[in-house]
Amino acid sequence: MKAEERFSIGELSKQSDVNIETIRYYEKIGVMPAPGRSAGGYRIYGADHLKRLSFVRRSRQLGFSLDEIRGLLRLVDGHAYTCAEVQALTLNHVAEIRRKIADLKRLERVMAEMAAQCSGERAPECAVINALFDAWPPSNERHANQSPPKRLRSATSA
Repeated sequence: MKAEERFSIGELSKQSDVNIETIRYYEKIGVMPAPGRSAGGYRIYGADHLKRLSFVRRSRQLGFSLDEIRGLLRLVDGHAYTCAEVQALTLNHVAEIRRKIADLKRLERVMAEMAAQCSGERAPECAVINALFDAWPPSNERHANQSPPKRLRSATSA
């Protein structure tokens, strides 16, 4: 490795915009390969580590899970990937994105409906807050020892 291609973990963190603890975590779970070590035992990273970490960071920004990223990296690491395999992973991700968009559109509609119920004036009960409390995990998702939170009430209605 050339001197300009050697990074400490701190420098790798700065150049990749990935937290040091996250880099260590990625090493622990095998997303990042173990770096070489200096005579003093410090991690020494190279340009390939920076490139791979940038790939992981960008993939995370795009919503890929660590398992999906691990799958893509396995294809790359073995140099045995085909366009069809990458396409299949990508299409699965596209389907997930579309599900999230649909969920967000429903959430937007519900939130807009709730906000429309607000008069903006001071009131003993807020329709938006109460609607959110009413939606707190349905009874079939609640643990047996949990009870739903009380609705917000004015001091006079308590």
